[in-house]
Amino acid sequence: MSQHDDDFICVGHILGSQGLKGWVRVFSNTSPRENIVGYGPWLLEQGDELKSVAVSGRLQGKNVVACIEGIEDRTQADALTGCRIFIKPEQLPRLEAGEYYWSDLIGLSVETLQGDPLGEIASMMETGADDVMVLKGERERLIPFVVEHIVREVDLVNRRLVVDWSTEY
Repeated sequence: MSQHDDDFICVGHILGSQGLKGWVRVFSNTSPRENIVGYGPWLLEQGDELKSVAVSGRLQGKNVVACIEGIEDRTQADALTGCRIFIKPEQLPRLEAGEYYWSDLIGLSVETLQGDPLGEIASMMETGADDVMVLKGERERLIPFVVEHIVREVDLVNRRLVVDWSTEY
């Protein structure tokens, strides 16, 4: 984890070059995945530095491709392979009450209604039906993120989430 992970939101990374004119293929953590190009400017992580760059792009087949300011050929694009893409939290749209960005949930401690710890949210998965929290603790747990039925309380201030879930599951 880099120093940038607490200050900014990682929305994806560069997979490699696309064509000869400096475009790049992008792995996007956003949903829908093409939204990543609308969150410009990007902050590209290069070593310990973040460089702000203007970006445009589109969905091309199953991939997101982007044109990054100052990148004009394949060699320059190849040099960006693996660079993580960050944005400032204020670049994201405001959410309605009861809605959460995955980046807000990752790292929360999860406990049962009785106060028994289940672990910490390490990541989130999209399954088609419901999003699923991947918890790391004494063992890995997968718990559906279903507000009111399973997820009873989300306390972002105290970094905790309460679920109606048994420690036996």
